[in-house]
Amino acid sequence: LLAGETAKMTVKISYNSSVTTQPDNLTAEMTVTLNYTQKAEGYIPPVTEMTPDDLKALAVTEGDGLYTDEYENGKYTYKGANPNNYITFNNEMWRIISIDSNGLIKIMKNESIGNRDFDSGNINDWETSDIKTYLNDTYLPTITVNQDKIVPHTWSRGGVTDSNGDLAGQIADENGTQSQSVSVGLITVSEYLRANTNTEQCETFILNNDNRTTCSTTNWMYSIVPSGGNLWTISPSANSRSVFRLSSYPSTAGRVVLNSAYGSSGVSPAVYLSSDITLIGDGSQGNPYVIS
Repeated sequence: LLAGETAKMTVKISYNSSVTTQPDNLTAEMTVTLNYTQKAEGYIPPVTEMTPDDLKALAVTEGDGLYTDEYENGKYTYKGANPNNYITFNNEMWRIISIDSNGLIKIMKNESIGNRDFDSGNINDWETSDIKTYLNDTYLPTITVNQDKIVPHTWSRGGVTDSNGDLAGQIADENGTQSQSVSVGLITVSEYLRANTNTEQCETFILNNDNRTTCSTTNWMYSIVPSGGNLWTISPSANSRSVFRLSSYPSTAGRVVLNSAYGSSGVSPAVYLSSDITLIGDGSQGNPYVIS
């Protein structure tokens, strides 16, 4: 460490799998002694590379950070107002959404690349949409740094309703219809809801929209929605030809709202990164993760 700096140490404790009965003594004390020598002035500590599994080991149970996803086994999701999930990709700032059970890292650009129609023909199906074609035929070639780290993937595009009070059911509906494998996609509505630490007031579609003012303060994805505008999701309505989008428009700020597919909204591309990558940095805005 440089003089005056601090570091957070994570101690991971695993249950002994050979234990067949519960012991009587359920508490214990642990003492950790650190023996260290202060390095000379100007010393630069060695860079530590992190794998996706190393990131999972940093999972938290409160506050902003990476959480075990309670809805999909083996998945981890970043939650909170401003977790340390910043990552430099294509020499731009992106954010890590989640880490899948297979180690794939899903990221989204930390800003909109501009307003576009979802589909000029007013069809809310991602598979045939103009926005899918644009992202994979026109936008993808503009990724000139680490494009080889992108893993083509299927994208959950099942229809949902805005009266949903069951997040597990909504996720099942989204995952029930998968797209063809492509490199660039968009977030689902449930990914937006799962990015919120305030599960009591904001976990479901209904709760988020009822408590939109509060919920927008504990969800990092909301900061990506263009000011006074909207941001597309990939999720279509199950009952109409519309598509859901995130709103920061004054009268609906913080809500997930429906709009015709030919309406213009902001676009934040999302991609999956290979599980083989290693990262340096701590994920903060000032020291984002960088693919090493």
